[in-house]
Amino acid sequence: MKGIRLSPPPTQTTNTIQLQSFPTTSTNPNQVQFLPFQSKHNNKKKKTKAPILCLSSTNPSKIHPQPPLVVVGSANADIYVEIDRLPKEGETVPAKTGQTLAGGKGANQAACGGKLSYPTYFVGQVGQDSYGKLVTEALRSGGVCLDHVTTISGGTPTGHAVVMLQSDGQNSIIVVGGANMSCWPEILPQHDLDVVRNAGIVLLQREIPDAVNIQVAKAARSAGVPVIFDAGGMDSPIPQELLNYVDILSPNETELGRLTGMPTESFEDIAQAAAKCHKWGVKQVLVKLGEKGSALFIEGEEPIQQPAIFAKKVLDTTGAGDTFTAAFAVALVEGKSKKECLKFAAAAASLCVQVKGAIPSMPDRKSVLELLNYH
Repeated sequence: MKGIRLSPPPTQTTNTIQLQSFPTTSTNPNQVQFLPFQSKHNNKKKKTKAPILCLSSTNPSKIHPQPPLVVVGSANADIYVEIDRLPKEGETVPAKTGQTLAGGKGANQAACGGKLSYPTYFVGQVGQDSYGKLVTEALRSGGVCLDHVTTISGGTPTGHAVVMLQSDGQNSIIVVGGANMSCWPEILPQHDLDVVRNAGIVLLQREIPDAVNIQVAKAARSAGVPVIFDAGGMDSPIPQELLNYVDILSPNETELGRLTGMPTESFEDIAQAAAKCHKWGVKQVLVKLGEKGSALFIEGEEPIQQPAIFAKKVLDTTGAGDTFTAAFAVALVEGKSKKECLKFAAAAASLCVQVKGAIPSMPDRKSVLELLNYH
């Protein structure tokens, strides 16, 4: 893995303009085109990449040829320890290795959007510490616009998590909320809400306060911007006020069972649990099923199923769900069909689990398209 040189983010004000490039595959500044993934034999000549600028602006649609993905959520430093098995109560077990990498569900999803060459903004909070520098530098190097990231002073730490990674690639995670869960303003700044209103799609998760998610989802709905809400994070009921503004709810099967109080062992069980979510007013439920693939349940329609795309070797499943959700969002805002979105997301997740770490494992667009050419 390439090393990352850490440097503190520049002090920003609302009048600061920061330039940042997002790669595209078009020389036409008014249109962004990406390689199609349906064909296995694409012999078109490569086009020169033109930059898309990230400016401090409340209306990104005036900057980007297509409205950006806006991710509002958490940013963590993930402290990885590799172990043979989880310790029993009262037991101490040795770790093979340990390292600290950038992560957090929100940052993961933003990094995925950036690495997939789609204009991506991240709205979140970090502490004034080395963990905050680690996360912001990882996002910046991934092509994510950080104009709406706030650094919290006064000793509030950047969120961090202990990731216990077992030899089979499965993990257990303990999260310390830090700046993700505290010091948010009671009313979000207008410039943050404006970037949401001018997005192409918005991603939310449950590692920041519900009150923040509700404000963001309301702002998005008022502007007709679709909201995908990842159910991962807090282990508590989702407020109905938030669900009222969610277009797509995206849990994994465990989270779906916990939220609905229903079994999720079989596909029929999962379908019934998704139907309960429809009764809460959520029209679409995107369920991540791990090695069994995924399924999209749209109220009044037949489920759309997508099998998992085989990974040569599973090294780390951390961030796979975030990769899937973000890749689905990117494909959706680009106008692909729901079936194509599921397949694109499955390919991205397959590549993710073959690399250790969350943000370091996020695949680039070229790799995803190459994998799809064989499926």
